[in-house]
Amino acid sequence: MKIRRVLVANRGAIACRIFRTAQRLGLETVAVYSEADRDALHVRAATEARPLGGAAAADSYLRIDRILAAARASGADAVHPGYGFLSENADFAQAVADAGLTWIGPGPDAMRALGHKARAKELAHARGIPCLPGYHGDDPSDERLLAAARDIGFPVMVKASAGGGGRGMRLVTEAAQLPAALQAARSEAQSAFGDGELLLERALPRPRHIEIQLIADLHGRCLHLGERDCSVQRRHQKLIEESPSPAVDASLRERMGTHAVELARAAGYVGVGTAEFLVDEHGRFWLLEMNPRLQVEHAVTEMVSGLNLVEWQLRIAAGERLPYRQEHLNLQGHAIEVRLCAEDESFLPQTGRVQLFRPPPAGEGRSAGARLRFDHALFEGVEVTPHYDALLGKLVAHAPTREQAIARLLAGLESLQVLGLATNRRLLAACLRHPEFAAGAAHVDFLARHGDAIRRQLAAEEFGAVPQAALALLLPQGPASALPSPFLRPWRVRHHGELLDLPVREADGVAPPPVQAAPVAPGRWHVQSGAIDLFLEDASYDPPAGAGAAATANELRVPFNGKVIAVHARAGSSVRRGDTLVVVESMKLEHALLAARDATVRTLHVQPGEQVATAQVLVTFEAAPQSGP
Repeated sequence: MKIRRVLVANRGAIACRIFRTAQRLGLETVAVYSEADRDALHVRAATEARPLGGAAAADSYLRIDRILAAARASGADAVHPGYGFLSENADFAQAVADAGLTWIGPGPDAMRALGHKARAKELAHARGIPCLPGYHGDDPSDERLLAAARDIGFPVMVKASAGGGGRGMRLVTEAAQLPAALQAARSEAQSAFGDGELLLERALPRPRHIEIQLIADLHGRCLHLGERDCSVQRRHQKLIEESPSPAVDASLRERMGTHAVELARAAGYVGVGTAEFLVDEHGRFWLLEMNPRLQVEHAVTEMVSGLNLVEWQLRIAAGERLPYRQEHLNLQGHAIEVRLCAEDESFLPQTGRVQLFRPPPAGEGRSAGARLRFDHALFEGVEVTPHYDALLGKLVAHAPTREQAIARLLAGLESLQVLGLATNRRLLAACLRHPEFAAGAAHVDFLARHGDAIRRQLAAEEFGAVPQAALALLLPQGPASALPSPFLRPWRVRHHGELLDLPVREADGVAPPPVQAAPVAPGRWHVQSGAIDLFLEDASYDPPAGAGAAATANELRVPFNGKVIAVHARAGSSVRRGDTLVVVESMKLEHALLAARDATVRTLHVQPGEQVATAQVLVTFEAAPQSGP
């Protein structure tokens, strides 16, 4: 079959990446976009673009009818779903086929068999592929799931049956936690995938997360392309992926690859996909799920295999045969990817406008030397909104050895400049430098065990860099420009809510320290000083440190833009420290905002369904009792 014009039913970096490959193959391309993405880079990257409607995913990228209407109006003859959104939705694949269009991915039957975690496990059980004990029965009630959890034994993992990306997942260590976990997981899964069905499986204490990349054509050939180690995660979402895994030898690779291929063949799988496993310290492994789509981390496999997986998706959909056999594949060197996200060091989502963007030197492909690749949809002026996930881009390094790949990736992170909103750039670098990761010994609990220490280290580095960064802002070449003066100039700045007094004596001819700065609000700058990011506010006219702290203690403010999903606080009620007061959805994840102290609620300022902005007051409390005589 001939493909002439491809519509990509997605957004951001993955849409741009698919457009590049399709256009190199001589294909025309069609973008679709929500109201929030009207000016996005992927809209400009396509041959033409068609609007879908409102800003929320439910009103745009999850609307099958609007996507098909855009395909008809644009004359597209093929649809690529990318990843996320509808990429694992068998009804969407069926609707595309019924409309007479080519679906670039596995067929609807294979998606129904594998894209739904419960059905994938049933198929795996029938083939003797090891799976963790769990429950994926027909009764979804809380009572049945609680009984099943007791039979399985705690800890258990609550998982959305549909979709992926860590959404709709909760770790439950005791029975009392289960009802709240079920409610949160259902809500998150319904919002992200339009399907709130859940399953349970036994949670392993310290596994590795290993996945096998698969590729299969329409003519019966199915291959695996080695493994990726995705063990460094936060909120069950991957942050760092690499290939090959430091923990997988040739024998384990072959056994896992054989099972993955067997599962794909059993489902009649076509295209690219990924089988995900948990592996313990003894080399035992269990199937987690099968992702019937392109993975976020596909570039890692592309770097070590030399294959362009998107190109082969297009070629396979057009009916081409894979020219390779398993023994022909030649995986070379080591590749590591980090996910650059719009979030702070505590993994809270961040929104805002990118004021300055400088990518590191990058190039696609594989060579004998170290190479760097940055897949993204960033540009100066782009607005990062709360409507979609926090992923900004993926930085991937390839080199002959793991150590060289880490060094190349660190250099890329340090030269990358994204100013205007907080990102996890420095956290990623700290993870790469950590002795446990450097030794290849990281498990899925890596950040749970080391995250606090890493955050303390980053905070100390930031506060150490404040004087130099503040000086750069004060000097004539800086944003605060003033004439040289022989007198001390008092200047007070705020960083992470802490006031710092920095008296400065300016002198003629003094060069500013080498920093990059971008204004993010009046009197507030995002400063990159070497490898360190700082957000500094001019607080010269603020009251001394400590003033206003009482008011802050009597308020609950939202730390990011989002939508209120639930309000558990009630006016006049007493709350204990750690109680969930408000749940806010931002970037496709739900976040519980907790009481910082025992208190009595005075006023509620929001209700479910409201959009809220960073620093908006959600709840006020009665004044805290004064200590002392």
